[in-house]
Amino acid sequence: MAKIVHMMIRVLDEARSVKFYEACFGLEIAERKEWPDFSLTYMRNLETGFEVELTVNKGRTEPYNLGDGYGHIAFVTGELEAVHKRIADAGYQPKDIKTMNFEGKPFGTFFFVEDPDGYKIEVLQRGGRFQ
Repeated sequence: MAKIVHMMIRVLDEARSVKFYEACFGLEIAERKEWPDFSLTYMRNLETGFEVELTVNKGRTEPYNLGDGYGHIAFVTGELEAVHKRIADAGYQPKDIKTMNFEGKPFGTFFFVEDPDGYKIEVLQRGGRFQ
């Protein structure tokens, strides 16, 4: 079977994106590679080996068109309210915490925040199917 290892997003400003993922999710740079036309920065935390790959295409100045195909990446935490506060205190703008129900029972409690390039990120309370 195949093992999921990373997701890639294109970003305009590597330092700004690294700062966001460090401050909001505790990700750290695991590795960085530089080519003449682009760079790849892999970020992860101790919770999992799954990485977020930040791709910077050198010379690009216009924001990427995210289109209507991208959904979101999700992080899970046992301390949803504390993470929400930490992200807000870091100067980012998380949306309100919400609970989604299915067949009358709680399915998930979560909030969304956008990274500096507009990618949506869901932060879920650990529990149920979200471990």
